[in-house]
Amino acid sequence: MTRSNLALLVLIACVAALPLFAGPYALRLGTIACMYAVLALSWNVVGGFAGYPSFATAAFFGFGAYATGVLLNDGVALTLSVVAALISSFALAALLGTVLLRLRGHYFAIASLSLVEVLREFVNNATDLTGGGMGLNIPLTSGSGILADASFFFFAMWGLLLATAFVVIAVSSSKLGFGLACIRQNETASNMVGLNATLYKSIAFGLSACFVSAAGGIYAAWVHYIDPSDVFDILYSVKPIVMALMGGLGSPFGVVCGALLYLGLEEVVWRNYIQIHSGVLGVLIVILLLFLPHGLTSLRTSMFWRKAKHV
Repeated sequence: MTRSNLALLVLIACVAALPLFAGPYALRLGTIACMYAVLALSWNVVGGFAGYPSFATAAFFGFGAYATGVLLNDGVALTLSVVAALISSFALAALLGTVLLRLRGHYFAIASLSLVEVLREFVNNATDLTGGGMGLNIPLTSGSGILADASFFFFAMWGLLLATAFVVIAVSSSKLGFGLACIRQNETASNMVGLNATLYKSIAFGLSACFVSAAGGIYAAWVHYIDPSDVFDILYSVKPIVMALMGGLGSPFGVVCGALLYLGLEEVVWRNYIQIHSGVLGVLIVILLLFLPHGLTSLRTSMFWRKAKHV
């Protein structure tokens, strides 16, 4: 295991200590931080490892939220509902990937973005199943009390983050990860030497969707009410890309750091510039990407040491 991956696991372990000295508000931020990290790590599989700019994150987040919500309303346990959403989204994404991933570049980006609208329209029209535009109420699934509820869903999202990190680390050091790196460098040459690029890309697309779907399911049970405009928000597709760019494209540790940095910037800007927080946040992100184009992982202690010696 590389030092970067070991640092990622240590960082996730440190996040788990948050309930020891935090209240409900801090636990809420911790839950959102874990969710953002899951979205960013999942996107990194297809966007960072394979180099395909996917905008389908919001589609599978909403799919998982509604699949879990419907199952919970039918009396299925939360764990089984989330697992069912995870497996079904993997199968759906892998199947769609065999078709969509034949496209490249901005053509694939547009096709993946269309998935968000397709699933949103399906949910809006399936009123008997999903409630349509009126939304879907979801029953309580955790213990009583605000702190107990916050702790339950924090650890649920943290556990999903840990599982996602292990899978992403395993992929990065496996034959699948090597194949995805070859596809990112030169897909045509990879096909010529016998690499089944379609299979590799489909698996990567499925992995990038399944944990996102599970995060959507936990989110739905956490907030107890979802509607299409919330869980199919296009920002769920844009934010993971920004987080990966801020942390370091292709690096699992950098991606999680980017997610935490993004949440910190989002929270500080929202609290101080509530009327124009989106614009201020956008300007800060652009400035950060201009002066740190390769993300946080491009920073090295030796770089600062060389500059200090030069001075």
